[in-house]
Amino acid sequence: MSVDNYSYPMKIAKDTLVFILEVSRSSAPEEFAGMLQSTGDIISEVVIVPGTESSDESAVMQLFMLPNISMVGTVHSHPSGNLRPSAIDLELFDRKGMYHIIVGAPYNMSSWACYNSKGEKVRLEVVEYEFKEENEEW
Repeated sequence: MSVDNYSYPMKIAKDTLVFILEVSRSSAPEEFAGMLQSTGDIISEVVIVPGTESSDESAVMQLFMLPNISMVGTVHSHPSGNLRPSAIDLELFDRKGMYHIIVGAPYNMSSWACYNSKGEKVRLEVVEYEFKEENEEW
């Protein structure tokens, strides 16, 4: 399935959203940024891009450092609490996936929004999701 053409609405795992809110809170006053991965129609993973540089005004992801894995969108924080995408956000939205989450202070379950690649607000249902343990031998 192409990450650019979903035939069904995505959802987000509650634990993934909680992780996003917590890491954004701990990163404040600097911005947090990452990429989103899904399992089927559920956003379940946040990929932290190596070399991301954060400040109180922006977070710049070194996208050339991304491993060759499919992404459904982006996530980043606005410590100011303003959940509207900036012009720079909209440029990124247009290039990287279909779902873009912005979280802001006070970093609770009501302080986030999701946008499509055109910057239009979209509903992203929060669902319980059972993560499968991977048995990897080290």
